[in-house]
Amino acid sequence: MPPLREGDRIVMTFEVRTTAREQFVDISEAVAGAVAGAGVAEGIALVFVPHTTAGVTVNENADPDVPADLVDGLRRIAPRHAGWRHAEGNSDGHVKSTLAGCSATLPVSGGRAVLGTWQGVFLCEFDGPRTRMVHVQVVGG
Repeated sequence: MPPLREGDRIVMTFEVRTTAREQFVDISEAVAGAVAGAGVAEGIALVFVPHTTAGVTVNENADPDVPADLVDGLRRIAPRHAGWRHAEGNSDGHVKSTLAGCSATLPVSGGRAVLGTWQGVFLCEFDGPRTRMVHVQVVGG
């Protein structure tokens, strides 16, 4: 989808199809492409997931055990069957989404999103499999 231009802001949206109830999907390349396509040399990028049982986070993407450990840790904090009141059966996903957060802010320098050597951007799925939307908004400084 082409960017929507609103003054000096550019919003890109892309879909992520998840394959499991709980998983972290590395979206670093898609975010990097959205930032590069914005044409903003210096500024910030906001990565936002508009879902109540999904989130977005920045964490290590070099070792696949790290996202797996994060999923396991969140399962321990908010087990699926813990006597939740919400009738849909996905309250654990809402709790995990609140813990992960629905957005991440990245600095943009030299037209690129700035991440640490081992960092990546992840869509956090807590009620899948589903098709999720990710919005990236880049603002120049």
